[in-house]
Parts: sequence; structure tokens; C-alpha cells
Amino acid sequence: MKAKKVVALLLAAAMTISLAACGNSTDAPASTDSDTTDVEADDDAEVDEADAADETDAEEDADDYDELLAEIIPEETVTLDVFDQLANYSGEQIGWFGQIMLEKFNVKLNIIPDPDGVYETRMESGNLGDIVIWGNDSDEYLQAIEKGMLYDWNEDDLLSEYGPYIKENMPFALEKNAQISGGTTYGYGFDVAVDSSARQDVMYTWDLRWDLYKELGYPEMNDLDDVVSVLEQMKEICPTDDNGKTTYGVSLFNDWDGDMVMFVKSTASAYYGYDEFGFGLYDPVEQKYYPCLEENGPYLTCLKFYNTLYQKGLLDPDSQTQKYDGMMEDYQNGTAFLNVFNFLGSALYNSETHAAEGKAMYPCPPADAQPIVYGQNVYGGNRPWTIGAKTEYPELCMAIINWLATPEGRMTMEYGPKDVCWYYDENGKTCFTELGRAAKLDITTEMTDGYSGTFDDGGFKMNNTSWAIDAANPDSNGDTYNYKKWESFVTEPGSEIEADWREYTGCTTFDSRFDTVNYRLSPGTMYSASPKSDELMVLWNQVATCIKDNSWKAIYANSDEEFDKIVADMISQAEEYGYATCVEFQENEAKLRAAAEDAVK
Repeated sequence: MKAKKVVALLLAAAMTISLAACGNSTDAPASTDSDTTDVEADDDAEVDEADAADETDAEEDADDYDELLAEIIPEETVTLDVFDQLANYSGEQIGWFGQIMLEKFNVKLNIIPDPDGVYETRMESGNLGDIVIWGNDSDEYLQAIEKGMLYDWNEDDLLSEYGPYIKENMPFALEKNAQISGGTTYGYGFDVAVDSSARQDVMYTWDLRWDLYKELGYPEMNDLDDVVSVLEQMKEICPTDDNGKTTYGVSLFNDWDGDMVMFVKSTASAYYGYDEFGFGLYDPVEQKYYPCLEENGPYLTCLKFYNTLYQKGLLDPDSQTQKYDGMMEDYQNGTAFLNVFNFLGSALYNSETHAAEGKAMYPCPPADAQPIVYGQNVYGGNRPWTIGAKTEYPELCMAIINWLATPEGRMTMEYGPKDVCWYYDENGKTCFTELGRAAKLDITTEMTDGYSGTFDDGGFKMNNTSWAIDAANPDSNGDTYNYKKWESFVTEPGSEIEADWREYTGCTTFDSRFDTVNYRLSPGTMYSASPKSDELMVLWNQVATCIKDNSWKAIYANSDEEFDKIVADMISQAEEYGYATCVEFQENEAKLRAAAEDAVK
């Protein structure tokens, strides 16, 4: 509700209270029905006038902004460099999103990912890029600020003039960024929410090939050992994928490894409900930190889980060497049966073709799993959108980032072009077009309406978000950005296999499957990781390399004895590199995080 309307309603309420008080006074005559009717009519008129004035102001603001944009959109197409620590893609943004950028801003986007050494090289060059997207808001981000590599969003009223939607609707996210950035606003973090009391959808859904699970008779699956057993049985009844390739229980990749192996720490998050936290995991309920090399701790337990899969022939042997694209193809083709992430499991496998064949991946967590669930956060997350200090086009970059933060921009990055892939019906409800629904359920769907390639070809390659997927969409009538919760999407089962999953679980959506699961909630807070000293960073990088390299060796161990030896060597080497110092730093961070959590309780 807009401010003017709120004021009008408050004035109306105050008038009603005042009249009621007069009616009870011994000095004033009691009000009649006609008096009340007149007052209510006046109140309604005031509210209507406020609404009309509000709409007029909004239209005038939009017209002014459009005129401003027209002045900065280049006559000749400009290529903007997007240095993106989150990207899995390198090169020009193509397909439908690339076409939208040309149509709206007359720009091409050159996506520059951040493999080893790229950040350092770009820092040395003195130019990070035009738009800069960060993997976190701590060390490297703060180094860039210190060296003057990022553009101040308040300089020359850049944010006010060219980022008005962000400024008006994301004040807390901007406040957080200013706090962690020494008092200056350089951007805002991803996944911004409107309401911090709500939770996000569960991300760690334990997507499993439900058709095979059904064929096996829905075997009991309580713990990680049971998961291994079920995957063994699945391989027996489904030894090859859609293309005749050997199947496995899981398929991994190493592109997203950070301080630890991503899939190992994420499985700990999916099973124990602990969050990745430096060299270890953090329990947001007990506010306890578990160092990753702790004996029988969550990380080493999940590391052994993947080694067990390897020893039993259930882990794709290409996991360490293949990249994201290789893993994606495996899940699209049914090469692997389980993924703890929904966006790497069901989102890739559940095409209309597979559904017609009676195949699907659906959430099937082991009974003992307590997956972490993140609370929505009005302050946003730790992956900032920023602008490089050396850009020749700060206004244009700001306008693009601002558009991505509008409801249309957020919807477009997720679902494709408006009115081609999605629209609002006469009641303001969000709906897919036939193309949009097909594209979301099968990213290999060919685009139409003048857009080239498949939906995946043109997918949003920046791989960051503005609003959280479960945040309220103000352009709709009560919907969020999450299509799984749109009234228009939650319908009768779309296939027999979906009907079976619904009947067996008693659920209608993936997320509702976790309403009865004892998940662990990590609330949204102002916490941001403290910067590390140069000396600590040297130790940290050595320890990280040691842990990642040896973790992969341990995954590929051919026996339990070999696994134990590799882990023992890893612990010994990490300690020599300064692991204890890193853990001490992270234990203090755990105290800071706990304090931030206590502040929002």
C-alpha cells in the first residue's frame, strides 16, 4: 500500500474515532444513520482521491524515468563486461535474454566467470568490468572497495536517478551493504525479501527417481546407508540412461567448490541441517560450529557417503573432471538417480517427455534428514550486485541492475519474456503461457515469437538474483515469484507418476513435502563474514586447496583403508598449513553470527 493511501486511511480512521467520541459526549447530539453514511462517503471519496493521486504520481514518475533512460541508451550497440564470480558460462549472453537486453538497452553482455587467477588478473589491470557480481561480500569484495575498484552508487545521485526501484523498495539491503562497505553504498545482496518472518522454499529436497522408487515398492529409507542401498537397487533395475549410457546413483562436478567440496558440504546441509561456514558447518538451531575435519563430524561423514557410492559403482567416475554442463546433461538424460538440490535434480529431469514415459524425480528425503531451510531476509544475502569503478557507462549499468530488481525484471530472468512465457490474467494472477510452462519444465524447449534458440540457450547467465524466489510480487494479486505456488500452476497432477507421488506423500507441491519434516531454520540476519588479514588469507588458501584436493582423492578411494589413510593425511597436511588458526577465526565468526541471529529473534 502506497504512503499517500496509508495517510488517507489513517485520516479517515481518525475522523471516525473523533466523531464517535463526539457522539458519546453529553455536550453533543448523538449522530444519526444519515450522518454516518455521509462520513463514510466522505472517507471513501478521500481514499479514492488518494488512490487516483497515487496512480497519477506513479505514472508521472514512470514517464520521467523513461525519458531519463532514453537519454542514456546508446545509439550504437555497446558491449558491457560482466565479471561474475557466480557464472557457469563464458562469453556473450545469447538467446532470448540477450535479445531482451538489445531491445531494452541496446547492449550486449559479455559474461566473464572467475576461475582461478581471473580475479587477481583483473585487479592488477585496474578494471574489474562494467557490472561486477560477487560470490560473497567479504574478502575479495572488500579488497576491491579498498583499492577503489567499485563505483559509489551515491556518486552523482546514480542510485536515486537510475536505480529508483531499488532505492524505494530495498532500503534494508542497501543499508546492510553500506554497513559492511565502510559507510558507502556499492550495491546490494541477492535474494532480498519483503517479509523476514517467512521462510524460503526448501532447496535441499533430496530429489530421487520416483518411478524407480515406486517400482522397488517404496523401500524404507531412514539414513545415508539406506540411501546407498536404494540407489544400488535402482541401478539393478535401470542400468542404462535414455541414451544407453551406464547409470549411477549420483553425478557431481567441481565448478562450485569453495573452501570445501561443494557436494560434500551441501549433503551435510541437506542431511544434518547445518550451513556451510568457512572450513566447517554451522548449526543455526544450536548455534554450534563443526570444523570440517572433526572426527565423525558432518563433513567427513558425508565425504564417506560419496566414497561408499564410488566403491559400489554408484558415482559417475567423471564427477571430478566434468564441469557443470556435463553434470547437467547427466541429470537431463537420467544418468543419475539422486541429487540433494532441487534445481539440479527435478528441475533438469522432469521434462514433459519423461512425464509421458511415467518417469520423474520428486522429493524423497531419508527419514533422518533435517535439511536446512533459509529464512527470507529483507537485508538480502551475501552475493552483491555492483558496478566497476572504471566503467564508461555507470548510468546504463545502474539502469540494467534496477530493471532486474523490478517485478518484470525478476520474472523475466526466471521465466523468460513477458507475454511470451508468462502474463497476469484479468484477476492479476500470474500464469504461464503454453510456451512458458513447457520451457520451465523442459529447458531444451525451442523458443518462439521471434526469440531464437532453446530456453536454456538464452537462460539468464549472470546466475544471481534480485528478489528472493519466495518474495511477494507486488505486480501480481497475491503471488510470489515462485511458480510452484501460483494458483494457476497448483492444479491437478500433470501425469500419472505425479499423481502417484502426491497420493503416496499426501502433498501437492514439492515444498509442502517438508511441512512435516523436522528441518532446521536459518534466519535472515545482518551477519556478514569478517575480512581476513593478508596473513590469514595465505593460510586459508593453502588449507582450502589441501581440503578440496584430498577430499576428491578420498571420494575416489578404492577401499575403506585407503579412504582412512587419505583423510588422515589431509588432516595432517591441513594442520601444517595452519588449519587450527583458520578454525579459531571461524569459531569467533560463529559467535558473531549467533549474536546476529539473537538480534532478530
